[in-house]
Amino acid sequence: MTTQAAPPVKSGVAAPSNPSPLQRFLHARESSTFLALVVLFLLGTLLAPGFVGTSNFLTVGQQIAQIGIMAIGVTFVIINAEIDLSVGSIYGLGAVVCGLLMTSDVAWPLAALAGIAAGTVAGLINGLMTVGFRIPSFIVTLGTLSVYRGVTLLLSGGSPISLSANDPDIAEFNLLGQGKLFGVLPMQLVIFAVVAVLGTIVLSKSRYGFNTYAVGGSAEAARLCGINTGRVKVTAFMLSGTLAGLAGVLGLSFLSYVQGVTGSGMELTAISAVIIGGAALFGGSGTMLGTVIGVAFIGVLQNILNLRGISSFWQTVATGTVIILAVAADTWVRRRSGRR
Repeated sequence: MTTQAAPPVKSGVAAPSNPSPLQRFLHARESSTFLALVVLFLLGTLLAPGFVGTSNFLTVGQQIAQIGIMAIGVTFVIINAEIDLSVGSIYGLGAVVCGLLMTSDVAWPLAALAGIAAGTVAGLINGLMTVGFRIPSFIVTLGTLSVYRGVTLLLSGGSPISLSANDPDIAEFNLLGQGKLFGVLPMQLVIFAVVAVLGTIVLSKSRYGFNTYAVGGSAEAARLCGINTGRVKVTAFMLSGTLAGLAGVLGLSFLSYVQGVTGSGMELTAISAVIIGGAALFGGSGTMLGTVIGVAFIGVLQNILNLRGISSFWQTVATGTVIILAVAADTWVRRRSGRR
């Protein structure tokens, strides 16, 4: 007896299909920030003389590089549902440690590594205190913000540190911050791009990146799945401190000058870029692409305001307003998703 295949059952619901790249982009968290960046770019083209031009765009890239490097590190912390308010102080600490060693005739590669290592140790302390003592990271890093700033002032004696470009070793070091690859691309921007690519690979392609999202989504569920949540969080703080130290070293290379208060307020800008880029304050979501777009948004906004001759005070107001709108939008989206 021959068995006849049953005819396909027709349904009013269409079979699921693979979304197109455009559909995937429109549903991505970064899409709204990217579209806002496009609108801002158009406004700059219309309202700010001198905005459109390779020279100005490269200048913006150089200006956002240090904040961008710090924001990459902060992204790991925020996705873990934590916060790091001390990165501005760690930036200053890394720069001062590097500067002191260079003025003591230590070779610049060793001095630079020492500055970055100081940031790593500072981040490790933040992580151990948060995880080991179960103190909220907001409180821990609010405290270490002052502690690391005080250590920086003690190390420098409250006096500025200046590097002389007449020294061949220092002149070579300055190429990190002032040099241009192929005579065109600012080295700081190139380093930022490399850090962003590496951060993207770690977050999206590695087991650590998977664990980071898991811990940020639900630390208890991640623990029950066998993930060492404490190690994941401590590593995130170490990455944040390391990249803040690297940014400080680049800042010293760019200016050949540092003082104890260098980096004050930079933590807010770095955190702002991450939030504007779509990372949730409560953890579990966010991407490096979103962070890069958020950094670019802040850089372009400040550049337009500068070209228009707007006071730096109003620039601060504008940046704060954008942060509030970004968080409000994220909250609104989460509430709509919850209702569904």
